[in-house]
Amino acid sequence: MVEEQKSRSPLRVFGQPKMAALLVLGFSSGLPFYLTSKTLQAWMTVEGVDLATIGAMSLVALPYSFKWVWSPLIDRYVPPLFGRRRGWVFLMQIALFLTIAWMSFHDPRRALQIVAINAILIAFFSATQDVALDAYRTDVLDDHEMGAGAAVFVLGYRIALLLTGGLALVLADHIPWPSVYLIMSGIMIVCTIATWRSPEPVLHGPPPASLSDAVRLPFQEFFQRTGAIRGIIILVFIVLYKLPEYLAQNMATPFLLQTGFSQTEIGAIQGGVGLVATIFGTLAGGAAVAKIGINKSLWSFAILGAAANIMFYLLAVVGKNHALLWASVIIENFSLGLVNGVFVAFMMSLCNVQFSATQYALLSSLMSASRDILVAPAGKIAESTGWPLFFIISLVTVIPSLLLLHIFAPWKYDRPLVAAVHTGETVGHDTSVRRPK
Repeated sequence: MVEEQKSRSPLRVFGQPKMAALLVLGFSSGLPFYLTSKTLQAWMTVEGVDLATIGAMSLVALPYSFKWVWSPLIDRYVPPLFGRRRGWVFLMQIALFLTIAWMSFHDPRRALQIVAINAILIAFFSATQDVALDAYRTDVLDDHEMGAGAAVFVLGYRIALLLTGGLALVLADHIPWPSVYLIMSGIMIVCTIATWRSPEPVLHGPPPASLSDAVRLPFQEFFQRTGAIRGIIILVFIVLYKLPEYLAQNMATPFLLQTGFSQTEIGAIQGGVGLVATIFGTLAGGAAVAKIGINKSLWSFAILGAAANIMFYLLAVVGKNHALLWASVIIENFSLGLVNGVFVAFMMSLCNVQFSATQYALLSSLMSASRDILVAPAGKIAESTGWPLFFIISLVTVIPSLLLLHIFAPWKYDRPLVAAVHTGETVGHDTSVRRPK
């Protein structure tokens, strides 16, 4: 008993070799994302592309929303190198290296359609990498490691976002944008080393026997465990939970540039104090999940996450103000660290590891639908309402998800009522149920 408690202590959990692997793999997951969204928007803004077009470019990320369509292939087939999970990660990292490098040959002002096609390819390979990485993380972690593992993975992801959304902007003030993308492609190829060195998870069952089973069984198992109505409510909740964050993030860079801040100012603050705030927020989130459970964390962090929208609203009212910019970046990155960690742990808790690629892809695709589809009109809304009212609208969108939480994640329980264990059993009101050894 004493040895088991030691193995579950925060220091022992965070200190495992698998956590170092998850940190770098999280970085690999996050690196391509801003290169087709926030960073690409900055490049387009500097080149004089209009706001409506910039906002609509979020649609190039549609592969993130539809990755569940091809995710059964990841569950069913095993690549010849590195195993069932790492093999797919390695293949996608090579594809991302090539397509990110290809972006350095384009100019958004003269060849916007080619840029969009290139961005879609990056998003497709990135989304497929995410399917494999999400399945890897779900399979390699035990119940008591999920909060810490999610936090470490999200920390790596956020560091990559700060690199591509922070350092990239600083570099763009000194070197051409195509050279920035070429540098980012080189960093992606380095991530293959982490894939090679990472441990392959020990699976507790064979892959689906056929592609038909790989498509059918994950959905059947999920809805049998949750029930049809509660399952649909959970899926709607996943779409809505991070909508306030995505609305603000989608237009944050054009907003700050139009407010009068330079690319260097935005990039330096995001890459400096923003990185520190992300580290503290992510680790605090992982510790909080371990201490108070997933349910209470979902409730608490949803409310805390709205603080970032309030700060952007104040900045929109006041105008260019460096103190408010610093406060906004600190609060935004700290709260996003909290929210992202618990949300990843929540979705992992819903997955049966026999079908983790497909089930997690379904859940994260719905989350991506909020980020990539529901926010597409954000630029048009901002043009119509002005920045202050836009951020008020983004703040109000937190209410629906809070109304849904009590149905499947009541405050008084530690874990969602429909959480899965490695064997696929349902965890109900008895939160003492744990994954078997």
